[in-house]
Amino acid sequence: MKIAVLSGKGGAGKTFVSVNLAVTAGRGTYIDCDVEEPNGRLFLKPSRVKETEVHTLLPAFDPQKCTGCRKCVEFCRFHALAFVGGVPKVFSDVCHACGGCALVCPSGAVTEAPHFVGKLQSGARGDLRVITGILELGEASAVPVICAALAEGLQNEGLAVIDCPPGTGCAVMESVAAADYCVLVAEPTAFGLHNFRMAHELVKLLGKPCGVVINKADGEYAPLTEYCLQNGVRVLRSIPYQPGIAALNAAGDIACEHDDNEKRLFTELLAVITGEAEA
Repeated sequence: MKIAVLSGKGGAGKTFVSVNLAVTAGRGTYIDCDVEEPNGRLFLKPSRVKETEVHTLLPAFDPQKCTGCRKCVEFCRFHALAFVGGVPKVFSDVCHACGGCALVCPSGAVTEAPHFVGKLQSGARGDLRVITGILELGEASAVPVICAALAEGLQNEGLAVIDCPPGTGCAVMESVAAADYCVLVAEPTAFGLHNFRMAHELVKLLGKPCGVVINKADGEYAPLTEYCLQNGVRVLRSIPYQPGIAALNAAGDIACEHDDNEKRLFTELLAVITGEAEA
């Protein structure tokens, strides 16, 4: 079973829920797809970490073979190529590494060169595999690193917890695509509700079953409850704000290992999610 944990905004508690679910399960894989700010490893502290590089392929042009036909420029729907100084110039920030320019070049002037975009760290915490994607500074797209992390983390059968990036962009869509069930983490505030609605629209669009965990809950927030009722979103659990739990998080500790109430809460939450996904 593959569980994607996402939120419409950063700071809602997505990683808190993800690492506690993974540790509660005990055996499986935790995949950190929040590759711009991966912090699950700060809690899980994996050992035997191995690091591999992630590359995409960018076009390279041979000026001796290029005839200036501009077929590659015309082909590129992402406008990643421009004809400058007698040869095509590639704008790596918008290149999707599709290889189309090499295919349409009639003179064989286009080759592909590896371009470093990030790395993967693969380690273990007991029986839990920990896969962390890390995007290189300055890279515009997180998708190649996310795809590499998912390819590495989803090789084996069993439970996988996918810690998604915040928001609702392409990186989140890529992270959610393989999931069997989505856990939306929401804050009970007006801002939190606005972003939760966007995240819910995304998982509906992708046809994924989902439920919501309301984090940092101090009593009922009526607009959020009403939205869930109107849209058939099951509230899986409400997690009250507790200074002691916040202190554990700040220290890089995992709440379910240090607090019996949190251990019971996440054990119940995992059972509910498993039941929902298998229904």
